[in-house]
Amino acid sequence: MFDSSSAEPELIDLMHLGRANVIGAWRVGDVIVDPGPSSCLSELLAALAQRPPRVLALTHIHLDHAGAAGSLVRRFPHAEVWVHERGAAHLSDPSKLLASAQRLYGADMERLWGEVLPVPADRLRVIGGGEVMDGFEVAYTPGHASHHVSYLHRPTRRAFTGDVTGVRIGDGRVMAPTPPPDIDVEAWQASLDLIEAWSPAALSLTHFGNYDDVADHLAAARAALEYERELALASTEERFCAAIRAAVSSSGAADAAAAYEQAMPPAQSFSGLRRYLERRPS
Repeated sequence: MFDSSSAEPELIDLMHLGRANVIGAWRVGDVIVDPGPSSCLSELLAALAQRPPRVLALTHIHLDHAGAAGSLVRRFPHAEVWVHERGAAHLSDPSKLLASAQRLYGADMERLWGEVLPVPADRLRVIGGGEVMDGFEVAYTPGHASHHVSYLHRPTRRAFTGDVTGVRIGDGRVMAPTPPPDIDVEAWQASLDLIEAWSPAALSLTHFGNYDDVADHLAAARAALEYERELALASTEERFCAAIRAAVSSSGAADAAAAYEQAMPPAQSFSGLRRYLERRPS
């Protein structure tokens, strides 16, 4: 067993659809935070060959973060999967999750995410937030998803935040990925406050990389949420997507535009925000 409490976090680029800097799995000793989709399993397994995982710590169950969990548990039957209580049932029986994803991705499901296998219930460690496990502090951080959690690795003060601190690739702008079905901007802003209260030394993002300018990054994430909400309120989908692409390119990330597009398709962000806006009390 490799002691995660003394391990330095390591980013494994899963090379989603052959492109770098789109989806990363974080390894902290024998804990993997967000193993990604099964379509990237060959990249992940190559990295895990000499050190099998003991824990898969999921920030949430969206397929780009957790789709490979069932496949990995089949291969590593003693691995434990950490998941928020709102997402646990969908890992044991992913049929509703897959039906929802099918509506979003259609014929591209298999190409994008690969096979999605159930995780046996006895391999799940169901969490709600507030736990401290193997050197990780858990916080419930909804907003991007109602079942989203974040993990603070206490020894290194690194916060593994899934999607709640946004998408940032290289020197590019922080953007907020807002796909359906359960975006909640107010809850998301409160989750950013919670991450800030941790006073982390760095933010370790799934999309993509590690950033130690924590205060500036969190301020940019808050601003991105408000910008995108107001844009969705006032724009058509076409205008929203054009504005998001222009914002990415103008921030100096023109060379990373394709990675941003893959990590957070603008049409899905528009759809999630419109759903949120339509459900809000008038």
